[in-house]
Amino acid sequence: MSADGQGRSHWFDDEAGPVVRPYAMTRGRTTSPAQHRLDLIAVVVTEPHADDPEADPTLSPEHVDIVELCRDTPQSVAELSSELALPIGVVRVLIGDLVDTEFVHVNRPVPPAELPDESILRDVINGLRAL
Repeated sequence: MSADGQGRSHWFDDEAGPVVRPYAMTRGRTTSPAQHRLDLIAVVVTEPHADDPEADPTLSPEHVDIVELCRDTPQSVAELSSELALPIGVVRVLIGDLVDTEFVHVNRPVPPAELPDESILRDVINGLRAL
């Protein structure tokens, strides 16, 4: 490796940001058991019994941040990723850890196929008005 005139290596770039950090935060994992349930719009809610996540030595600071962010206002996976400035994949793994340890639960959006048909709802409303 050659160094520039200021003694810095050309292999390091200040503009690149934290390259290893996301990998380290997830301990090299790219999935979690709960990941299949974590759509971008899935809503994460802190469990009522999760009083002091900082007291749990198994949780990283990012885990604690997620629990705290979702305590007052439930957040979507996408919102958490944005708020924490972390990639979606990393946030999904971290949320999966928190679901496994029962610090949070996830409310999944209703799939479009399970939503009631709009025409049926109109017919019900019209039927109620006719009464």
